[in-house]
Order: sequence, then structure tokens, then C-alpha cells
Amino acid sequence: MAWSIHTYANPTRFMNFSAIVLPYVWALAGAGIGIGLYLSFFVAPPDYQQGDSVRIMFVHVPSAWLSQFGYGIMVASSIVALIFRHPLADVAAKSAAPIGAVFTFLALVAGGLWGKPMWGTYWVWDARTTSTLVLLFIYLGYMALWATIEDPNRAARVAAVLAIVGAVNLPIIRFSVDWWNTLHQPASVFRLDGPTIHSSLLWPLFVVALGFTFFFIGVLMVRMRAEILRRKVRTLQMQQAAA
Repeated sequence: MAWSIHTYANPTRFMNFSAIVLPYVWALAGAGIGIGLYLSFFVAPPDYQQGDSVRIMFVHVPSAWLSQFGYGIMVASSIVALIFRHPLADVAAKSAAPIGAVFTFLALVAGGLWGKPMWGTYWVWDARTTSTLVLLFIYLGYMALWATIEDPNRAARVAAVLAIVGAVNLPIIRFSVDWWNTLHQPASVFRLDGPTIHSSLLWPLFVVALGFTFFFIGVLMVRMRAEILRRKVRTLQMQQAAA
């Protein structure tokens, strides 16, 4: 069968696929987080300027990456849902929102804890921190739309439009430290001229970030499976009520 955007559109097919894949995703998440945190807190040396406070980076940076990764999933899924009417797309977008919101909250909290010893304050209204806070508010607004609109089809369309419009915040978060002279440090990993972090800190960061990413994917699959089952129950209840 030739592959198309609808190849995996069948929720039953997704349920079977995710049931097989999930144990491996959890194993990779556990291994990545366990090994990554061990390397981060017991093997990586203190930073020559920040000392041991640099270890907050191993939670803050992956959380910040995943806060944007989660929103990217929402935007891509929302576009697919609006254009192709893919039955799993709005399920994926809705399921990704709370996970992305949690990682955004973690990024803000860890960033504040890191900012206190580095900047002398837990919070500053600079471009990176403010745009990340806006991202959290967009997540909360997106979830509020799903919760307040009773018709799931209408909720999916309205929420998809909000997600797509809110995507304008992603490049602001990414490039704010380049566009404006802010208190937040410039990008130090994904740079055209290469990372500026020493490899002794960079590799533990990549390992723990990979573990966090698999954890995100695992939770996303669990939430998608729960949403599919909830919709099946709702459909059965409506059919019984109409009978």
C-alpha cells in the first residue's frame, strides 16, 4: 500500500502501533534520563564561571527545548487537521498541549532558580523570559478553548487557529537573544559556528535532553490513546441516546 498522509489516520491502527512501541519509548526515556542525570550531576565538572549552579542547565535547557517542541507538534498537527481533516491530528494537538505547558512551566521555574545566582534575581522582563511566559499563556488559552467549547469539532477548529496564530511567538523565543540586547545569555548550543559549551557539559546535556524527549513522546502517546478511547465512549453514548 502506498504511503499517504492518511496511511496512519486510522485510530485503531494507531492504538495497535502505540501499544507495541510504548514499552520501548519508556525504556529509552528511562535510560536517557537516568544516564543523563548521572552524567550531569556526578560526572560533568563545575563550570569555570558558574560553578555547580550550571547543573540547573541540565533541567532548564531540555525543558525549554521541549516547551517549543510541544508547541511545534501542536502547530503541525493543527495545520494537518485543518487542511487534510486527519482524524488523529487534532487528537495529537490537544494531547500535546498540557505536556508542553508543563515543560514550559519547568523551564520558567528552573530558569528563575538559575537566574538568581547568575543575575541576582529570579525574574527579569527580558525578551526570552517574557516570550516564554507568553508561550505558557498560549498553552493555557489553548487548553481553555478545548474545555469551554462543548462541540469537539468546533473546539478543534478554533483551537487549531489559535495554535497556528500563536506560532508567531516561536521565532521570537528562538531569536530574541539575537534580535535584542537582553540579560539572557545568547544561544550556546545550536549556533552556525558550533556550540560554545565544553564537550564535558554538552554531551550530558544531549543525553538528558534525549531522555526527556522520549518521555515527552511516551506521555503524548498515552494521552492520545486516552483521548481516542474517550471519544469512542462519547460516540457510543450518543448512539445509545439516539436509539
